[in-house]
Amino acid sequence: MLLDELSVSNLGIIDSARVGFTPGMVVVSGETGAGKTLMLGALRMLTGAPARSGLIGPHGKEARVEGRFFLDGEEVVLARSIHPGGSRAYLDGRMVPARALAERLDGVVEIVGQHDPLSLTRSRAVRALIDLRVGPGPVLENYRDAWQALREIEALRAELGGGMRALAREMDLVAYQVGEIDRADFRPGEDEELEMDSKRLGNAEEVAELLAAAHRDLSVARDRVGPVVDAARRVRDLDPARVLLAELVESLEATLTDTLSATREAWEVTEPDPAALARVNQRLNLLGDLRRKYGSNIEEIHNFRRRARARLAEIEALVERASRLDAEHVTAGGNLLEAGRELRLAREDASARIAESACGHLRELGFSDPLLRVEIGEAEPRAFGADTVELRFASDSRLVPGPVGKIASGGELSRLVLALRLASGTGAARIVAFDEIDSGVGGTTALAMGSKLARLSENRQTLCVSHLPQVAAFADSHIVVEREGPRAEVRPVEEDARLRELSRMLSGLADSERGHHHARELRALAMARRAPVPAG
Repeated sequence: MLLDELSVSNLGIIDSARVGFTPGMVVVSGETGAGKTLMLGALRMLTGAPARSGLIGPHGKEARVEGRFFLDGEEVVLARSIHPGGSRAYLDGRMVPARALAERLDGVVEIVGQHDPLSLTRSRAVRALIDLRVGPGPVLENYRDAWQALREIEALRAELGGGMRALAREMDLVAYQVGEIDRADFRPGEDEELEMDSKRLGNAEEVAELLAAAHRDLSVARDRVGPVVDAARRVRDLDPARVLLAELVESLEATLTDTLSATREAWEVTEPDPAALARVNQRLNLLGDLRRKYGSNIEEIHNFRRRARARLAEIEALVERASRLDAEHVTAGGNLLEAGRELRLAREDASARIAESACGHLRELGFSDPLLRVEIGEAEPRAFGADTVELRFASDSRLVPGPVGKIASGGELSRLVLALRLASGTGAARIVAFDEIDSGVGGTTALAMGSKLARLSENRQTLCVSHLPQVAAFADSHIVVEREGPRAEVRPVEEDARLRELSRMLSGLADSERGHHHARELRALAMARRAPVPAG
């Protein structure tokens, strides 16, 4: 896995740059203020870090960074652009959320910033280093699960605390509403039937009177149509061409007879029924009451009942759960304490191994007999654990170790962070970038630091922004950032150009013959220290 190419445009003072990267150790150097840390800033952007509009340079309206990686044999291209209104992220040409970049490079790229040495004075950073050595697994997961379980129970207790009476009132109300609708037991479409029945029963007396009058008039009409039928039949007999007229008159007589019969039947069965009308109107009044409360029609009333039943089940479950919360809280608290104890033991074991390993690295970095101790104490459980962590250091075992922030100098802090990184591991990261962690270091110690960084790069790609020639001399490849006015240029250097840069870093004179001689000597020394030791 490696970073193959990085393209930057209008990022700070870097107008445009496209740089290829090799495996192993890559050093980025340049004069103070030349913009060399912007290269790692570009890499940070590709890992999904916050993108500030202040990074937009003066050479356009937006800044853009692209990186090509080879991850497990697969080519992956990530890009990020910054504009005054925000930023955009791209993965293989597709626009994605910035977190998608972080997820893609999670565990692949790790950046050790130039302020990381100061972070050793904070418990959180030391704890994170220890947890790298503890490693992902059941100990950390068990604690996180136990913490989450307790928080959920406490949140539910807070939600229910003082609200049980309100829940009880709501449960009574919802149960009454469900019961009221159930007791009414309205069928779909019953409202239309009731409206029709109410109208029919309410007008029964008037309808009966109208039917009686109609029956009388129809009887008279049927009696009077008899002579007309006889006349039509006589006409047909005298003039066969008038047969249609006779048929029409005969059909009129039949229609009057049928209508008279139907009218009589309707009249006979139509009579007022005050009791039935009262029952229908009572049901309509009940439906009107339900409509005012629960919905404009029977379907909406039934939908309300379904929702009310679901809410009633929720409340009943909450009330039942609330009765068990105290016991569950005690159990969850006990589980968290036990998980915290196991995590604390794992951290104590890991911190002891880290301290021992880091002291070995520190001796190689110029300390004669350093003392490093991680003190882990018991504390109230929090999201990250049930312990306190403090890093204590002494540059010599004959001194009393004290808090790193009060004891260690700037140069000592830089060596400490590298030693702890080497001792704790970088997880699964195959690309590790160091941003000027060699601050305050020089001479023989700088050579030892360069050697350490080179050794770290034997099984991963290591990027180092550095101002030290003793570190740069160990690199497999060297990139220089040069500034001229408001613009910076980024370019790889090899052979003579690389010696010129090492000479500049050594003496400030890029073209000094003596500087070139010292640069060759330093480079040869670094290569000799990097060479494998012959067996036997």
